[in-house]
Amino acid sequence: MVRLLRPLVRGRTYTRLLHMWVPMAGVSVWLWIQPALPWVPLLVLVPLGLLPRVREAEVMQARLLLTPDEADPDFATRPATAWRDRWRIVLWLEFRTLLGGVVAYATVWLPIIAYALAARTVGHETEDLPQVAGPPDWVFGLLVPLPLVVLYALVAGGGAVLTAVARRLLGPSIAERLAAVEERTEQLLERTRIARELHDSIGHALTVAVVQAGAARAAKSPEFTERALAAIEETGRAALEDLERVLGVLRESEPASARPTLTDADRLLESARASGATVDAEVTGPLETLPGPVSREGYRILQEALTNVLRHAGAVPARVRVATGDGLLTLEVRNPLPDGRPAPGRGSGLRGIRERAALLGGRAHTGPDGDGCWQVQVELPLG
Repeated sequence: MVRLLRPLVRGRTYTRLLHMWVPMAGVSVWLWIQPALPWVPLLVLVPLGLLPRVREAEVMQARLLLTPDEADPDFATRPATAWRDRWRIVLWLEFRTLLGGVVAYATVWLPIIAYALAARTVGHETEDLPQVAGPPDWVFGLLVPLPLVVLYALVAGGGAVLTAVARRLLGPSIAERLAAVEERTEQLLERTRIARELHDSIGHALTVAVVQAGAARAAKSPEFTERALAAIEETGRAALEDLERVLGVLRESEPASARPTLTDADRLLESARASGATVDAEVTGPLETLPGPVSREGYRILQEALTNVLRHAGAVPARVRVATGDGLLTLEVRNPLPDGRPAPGRGSGLRGIRERAALLGGRAHTGPDGDGCWQVQVELPLG
């Protein structure tokens, strides 16, 4: 019994009742002006519901009055642009108005009927309940709760039904749900790309700084220490510039084209050389004519490959080859593996190289070449 009466103490029961009453304001004015044409308001709702922005207004009311205790009800968040969605709003307006009319009529007349039955119980005649011959007055007393029970069922049940229909008709369509999933996927891909940018840029700078600091401490030479500190400073400044570029793209205040490209590869090579590695670079073909996405991803791949050389092999000779031709950009970095040091394996850096290559429809091969060297070879299509 207590469970059945629980809706009476819930605020949403009465906000839902208010939601059913709202459309009756305009309908009541029309019925007062022209009671002979009660169907006209329903006809007016058809062109009104076809307006795209009407869904936003209905969703706002539904959030406030139908689901006031829900943080994120599953309602649409955009105007109804598709005709199928507009007709759903028309159906919603018609249903809301008809149900609101029934509930509004019941909330006015059912209490009056209950009062009239109670008055007949004590022998008073009422205009609202005509005289019925036969039954004694106490029979009417038994009927007093009936209108109130019906009223309770209409208020509580009607609000629940209206909320369920609102979720169906005011919720996003299948096409809108798919569009939302695609948008969310794009956001996740963008976050992954930014994470790769930060990993490559900051990881390279920290690797160079660690290698330089270790070499300076081992050399115990003021001149070498001075050169190492200068290289660390230059690498740190470059990393800060990369960080500003990435954050600029994240804030949408800087275009993606502002990111470094393979035309800036010289600073990567100089940074590796300043760390003590001997880098033999060979560049074939004009890098200026490369497509922007290919050139930017190629720069990050080269950066990560050189970072892996310094991190896992140290200051060892490395051979870098960058070539364009036959519709491909070829990047190759090869270095010997000193005895006792582990190979890069399957770390996040190599995984990032493969992901970048796959993103552009290319391929990447990483691993030993059989001659005691570690090789990173990447081919990216130019078109």
